[in-house]
Amino acid sequence: MARKLLRQMGSVAADLPRFATAPLYRSWHLRWGATDAEVAAAMPGDYVLPRAQFHPTRAITIAAPPAAVWPWLVQVGFGRAGFYSNDLLDNFARPSLCEIDPDLQKLEVGQWVSMSPTPSESTAWKVDSFVPNEWLLWRKPDSTWLWVLRDLGDGRTRLVTRVHVLYDWSRPAYSAFGVVLMEFGDFAMMRRMLLGIKKRAEHVGVGHGQD
Repeated sequence: MARKLLRQMGSVAADLPRFATAPLYRSWHLRWGATDAEVAAAMPGDYVLPRAQFHPTRAITIAAPPAAVWPWLVQVGFGRAGFYSNDLLDNFARPSLCEIDPDLQKLEVGQWVSMSPTPSESTAWKVDSFVPNEWLLWRKPDSTWLWVLRDLGDGRTRLVTRVHVLYDWSRPAYSAFGVVLMEFGDFAMMRRMLLGIKKRAEHVGVGHGQD
């Protein structure tokens, strides 16, 4: 346990420069890994918050087919598989799963994708809509989080994620916290999550970790 905690602390320490300097290279990290076409493409959920002030599109190529990537997204959440990112920060130091759990593969509209032990409408995501192995949209009142899996046709997947966040300044304190959280913290956490999904999908593959 102590060794795992030390590794988590090391991961956070390694990302500290990204947390601290993210606003300085905002235009670059808002499209980390994504092509011009992916940034410009219309995607599910774009219509929900048309006035969103924060809307990055990021992407990564995974050497596994969509069917091997999809289960990792389905089981995301606190109290579930975690977020495959900095567990010390987003999973209360509980290690994210490194295997596909059949008990966490149920997915339905309205299902919580919690970020804390007590999900609420304002703090937790809910499954808004999805097409298996193609795309998954999570939603909160002030934000959406989309995952798109594009089959490259050669056993690889292009995983694209897009976030929309609306800063509601009718609630100044809440919005100010949101600005700090997204503008400083989002890139480091999202980068690590994309890399975490890639590592797991490429290592486990289809049908493994489910026995």
